[in-house]
Amino acid sequence: MAVSSGEGKATPDRHMASRRAGEQGLLFDTQVSVPPEDVGYRGPTACAAAGITYRQLDYWARTKLVEPSVRAAHGSGSQRLYSFRDILVLKVVKRLLDTGVSLQQIRTAVTHLRDRGVRDLAQITLMSDGVSVYECTSADEVVDLLQGGQGVFGIALGRVWQEVEGSLADLPGERAARDDDASGHHHDELADRRRARRTG
Repeated sequence: MAVSSGEGKATPDRHMASRRAGEQGLLFDTQVSVPPEDVGYRGPTACAAAGITYRQLDYWARTKLVEPSVRAAHGSGSQRLYSFRDILVLKVVKRLLDTGVSLQQIRTAVTHLRDRGVRDLAQITLMSDGVSVYECTSADEVVDLLQGGQGVFGIALGRVWQEVEGSLADLPGERAARDDDASGHHHDELADRRRARRTG
């Protein structure tokens, strides 16, 4: 998904493409703060922050497109917890789908994003011509794609990061350790209550 750098190609077309990229907020000036990894958000909160339906969230989890990384569901009554990074990817998937990119290309993009460090994500701009998805990590790469006509639209992950951060500021998150013991086993609260009633 990476594209080549375009150093030393300062043409009038290149200046125009660079201006377009700047106007669209696709260039790289984003400073972000990385949220704690053990804080997760329940399904409805993840949906609200990513702008998707619960049906989409559930389908994408079942098909392993975007799975909750803080805590997966363990039987009925347990709650999935999505990390900040998961919600960022959910929002990107929604944007790519809305612009007509195929699910197969989106899967490739998501797999690629999963391999990147959390802080790296904020420095990436995804560009697409509606068919393929390209990762750009420098202004030159963005400009090259715009100039070559491959970048019909772009998604600056730093900007999406800020949107998700703003959405989650007013929504409840929870620490995974609250429902999991030190060995990582999930507690079934209902089963715990039943046991307490039987022994108490």
